[in-house]
Amino acid sequence: MLKEIRNCIAILIGAACIASGFNLFLVPHHLLSGGVSGLAMLTGYFSPLSINTMYLAYNAPVLIAGWFLLGRRFVGLSMLSVIAVTGLMALIPEKPLASDTLLSAVFGGVLVGIGSGLSFRVGGSSGGFDIIGSIVTRYRDFPIGNILVGMNGLVILAMGYLEGNWNLALASMVSIYLAGKVLDFIHINHLKVTLFIITDKTDELLERLLCRPRGVTLIKTQGAFSHKEKDMLMTVTTRYELTELKDIIKSTDPSAFVNIVETVGVMGSFRRR
Repeated sequence: MLKEIRNCIAILIGAACIASGFNLFLVPHHLLSGGVSGLAMLTGYFSPLSINTMYLAYNAPVLIAGWFLLGRRFVGLSMLSVIAVTGLMALIPEKPLASDTLLSAVFGGVLVGIGSGLSFRVGGSSGGFDIIGSIVTRYRDFPIGNILVGMNGLVILAMGYLEGNWNLALASMVSIYLAGKVLDFIHINHLKVTLFIITDKTDELLERLLCRPRGVTLIKTQGAFSHKEKDMLMTVTTRYELTELKDIIKSTDPSAFVNIVETVGVMGSFRRR
């Protein structure tokens, strides 16, 4: 219960970052953040409809699709983010903190990336193309930020064509690129590591490691000096789950020898869900 409260607080902080990035940096200069929010901004720039209302309206069908493909918890947290961003955009005035367009693009992109990254770290998203990106990375090993940058490029092309101001379009590309990179820096779920664990408490450790669907390989080893037989457990996991695994190992077998190496790539069966 306490963990879920912390997750909701993180979602709200992330929503505040996103809404601030929109209303204090991007929207006053007619810049885009890309994705569904970019579509909402385009609609708001060229019609009397409010951006926050269209942000909620465009996210609704994406959230419904995510409900069936990504699970209720993920989409529930994403819904909280979308609703919070919508409400905060109505509260935060559209007042530029920087008069320079490029500076606004930089700081707006960083804020949006931080907000989205916080949402992903606790198991949610900021809605829109984030959910589409999550569906892709669920089945393919791609950095989610790079996926979002690619999809958002289409929105930028639409802006350049409709508004006829390619300076704003290019500045928006800077904002989206930075948002994607900051997101990947915070959300490190696509980075893989391999743990080699030499332990005397194999059964106890396996019981805790296998409580969540996770692949573990048991290898029989022998000490070169002591000639004592031991078990070595090998598992591939994400950088995001590494802290949890370290805690499990320390609490189960504090004397276990653990070698952690970065994994360049994974072929074959690997749990992505």
